[in-house]
Amino acid sequence: MGIVFATKSLMKNILLIGVLFLGFHLCFGQIPERFDTHRVKKGETLSEILAFYEISKEQLLEYNPLLERVGLKRKMTLRIPVFDETSIPRVRSSTATKTSNYTTHSVVPKETKWRLAYTYGMTVKELDSLNPQISEGLKIGQMIRVRNRDLREVLPEKDSLFNYYKVLPTEGYYRIEKKLGVSKSVLDSLNPNLIETGLQVGMILRIPDSLSGKLKIENDLLVERVNLLDSTYVKNKIKLGVLLPFKTNEIVFDSIEDTKRALEMRNLHTLSLDFYTGVLFALKQVAQKGIEVELTTFDTQNQQAKLTEIVESKTLENLDFIVGPLIPNNFDYISNQPSLKNIPKFAPLSTRAVAFRKNVIQSVTEEKDLRAKMYDYLEKYLDTTQNVVIVADSTNRKIEQQLQRRFPWAIKIRPEKADYILPELVDSLLIDSIPNKIILETQSFPLIASALSQFNAQNTKNREVQVFTTYRSNAYDNENLTRKVLGAIKFTYPTGSKPLDKPLDDPFVADYIVAFGKPPNKEALRAYDLVTDAVLRTAYANEIQQSLELGETEYQSNRFYYRENENESFLNQALYILQHQGYEIIEIKE
Repeated sequence: MGIVFATKSLMKNILLIGVLFLGFHLCFGQIPERFDTHRVKKGETLSEILAFYEISKEQLLEYNPLLERVGLKRKMTLRIPVFDETSIPRVRSSTATKTSNYTTHSVVPKETKWRLAYTYGMTVKELDSLNPQISEGLKIGQMIRVRNRDLREVLPEKDSLFNYYKVLPTEGYYRIEKKLGVSKSVLDSLNPNLIETGLQVGMILRIPDSLSGKLKIENDLLVERVNLLDSTYVKNKIKLGVLLPFKTNEIVFDSIEDTKRALEMRNLHTLSLDFYTGVLFALKQVAQKGIEVELTTFDTQNQQAKLTEIVESKTLENLDFIVGPLIPNNFDYISNQPSLKNIPKFAPLSTRAVAFRKNVIQSVTEEKDLRAKMYDYLEKYLDTTQNVVIVADSTNRKIEQQLQRRFPWAIKIRPEKADYILPELVDSLLIDSIPNKIILETQSFPLIASALSQFNAQNTKNREVQVFTTYRSNAYDNENLTRKVLGAIKFTYPTGSKPLDKPLDDPFVADYIVAFGKPPNKEALRAYDLVTDAVLRTAYANEIQQSLELGETEYQSNRFYYRENENESFLNQALYILQHQGYEIIEIKE
């Protein structure tokens, strides 16, 4: 039997099918070379985006599955597939326009001088010399001159893997390794230009985020914190007053059993004693720096009559500063005394608001500052390539609204009245194909326990779940909430203090155990850091008010960055953003 040839009509159909198949393969079978991102502007349409990037709707939906589900929304961040330009031409967007002599760049929000200098292969000094108008800083939309060259390396708007450091005079590889913990080989691998140029003063280095030492981030750049422990002091004799509600009048010292029972429970007795050990340990440490502190301690008994007695004794009037009382109402009573208006008074422990009067220093970072910092972090970290879910109880509706304004594509889960979430609702709203980012807003422990348990159960190999909150209340301190549970979902939150997380043989911890028989708890650490900072500020600048321009300081578990507030009072605005990873808690430097 010979070969049978197809008819002309059949051959035509086969060719047509082949062409269609080839077209389908070219359209859907291509693998992008990389991805760009596009932030949706107000009034922008899907057809405009597709035309601008010269891609099809199917190609866009393939890499943005949430788009089909919620539609195009303002502030969405889209992943734009970039294909081989020989087969799929694209129009590239750029904020820079080239001329024969230089390039003009239009300043966009959050850009800084050092980032522009790094991007265009310049120094900040060179950038300033080309643009005298930016001496006071950059303005959005401002057109500035930069080098006319291809972009050396554009820094991403957000990058959790790296931080950036400016080389200081006399710094070499050895000093940088001692300061940051990053070796020459790591620096060279992340900064290939170093092989040709070597380290130069003022150059910007990329370093791993995990190796950023004890430095802080300011304008996206790592900078050193003030270290008052190594300073020169102008005052070495300081008078300190501490007012605590020991309530010793309520303890029956003749009965060992009654005393033991009173001190075993968590109450004002034990809270005051723990705080006081931190005070004493701080004074022991500053004494090694040659600073002599005369400590006067008062038992307020948590009674206003006792406070009146203390004030009328006039003992407080000759002090350099006062720490306490702990209870906000009692603190306000002391701060309202005319005879004490010129003495700095530290509100030491409570997150509840105090009256802002002259020389009142609120040392605890306020909830609004914690939330504001976390909003900024979430806006950098979350985008529409992720499934964002907001879980807020009835007491946090305003927070829910603020989050919805920032993340208009987010979906909401409303808890039941009995403070739990329906498991079937959680399961239906989380997605396998893209990361699930949950923002949990509640101060109810039953709801916290219920929500975290369910999100842990949903966090599998095929379904990624991470949980955030803009405010971590004391409800999270419940002993039933383990690090294992929080670590599995990478729980991330803002806080004014961090856990010590040091071994028992650490010199600080070991010395404390020798002095008091147990490791320091949160209240002891708070007292130690607060008093150490206040004493050193007074010793350094003679008066605490004069020391506030020093910037942020940090000790064992707390930071202090005081800013002037109303009525000549001051607020601490320092904080951490912490994340649970496994059994560890790490700081996210943003």
